[in-house]
Amino acid sequence: MLESSWQRCWSSLVVDSRAHSRGNSVMQLLIAAYNEPQRKYHTEQHLKECLSIFNDHRALAEEPAEIEMALWFHDAIYDIKATGGKNEDQSADWAVEELQKANVAPERVARIKDHILATKHSALPQGADQQLLVDIDLAILGAQPERFAEYEQQVRQEYRHVPGLIFNWKRKQILKAFLARSPIYATPELNARFEQQARQNLAGAI
Repeated sequence: MLESSWQRCWSSLVVDSRAHSRGNSVMQLLIAAYNEPQRKYHTEQHLKECLSIFNDHRALAEEPAEIEMALWFHDAIYDIKATGGKNEDQSADWAVEELQKANVAPERVARIKDHILATKHSALPQGADQQLLVDIDLAILGAQPERFAEYEQQVRQEYRHVPGLIFNWKRKQILKAFLARSPIYATPELNARFEQQARQNLAGAI
């Protein structure tokens, strides 16, 4: 699944035949990043879940290769102690670096960068493609209860260095902010698929 997804979006974006050979190396670097030992949620499992949901809703995308590439890079850098969106900033910078090396069209690189930065979830996404990408990243909130419970455990493991009282308070603030969104999912098809379950999961967690 990972290889077919990567080859599809890389080949769609990279029109310079001299840059095609670089693609496999970049993919392997990304997979290695998602398997770093400090990760418990932001892992290859999360990447695969995102790509699977995207595959289900690919027909909704105006520029599917851009969304798919942004999903590959959106958690490429993950320092558990980073703050202020630094992980997303650095992930976006890595994407820009690799795509520029591959001579991807500048306007496409810029949109992919913006898509990645939107996964900070600090502002509402702009445009249908960005909404789709953000909804996919947040689909875990609307997962079945067993998977949502596993997700919450994985997040706690990533932040095991944070004392329990502080973690629980901050985590509830984050979940309350998602629950306060109306709607949580802007894409109608993902709203129909995840919204009700997400509200149940979030209400139960706070």
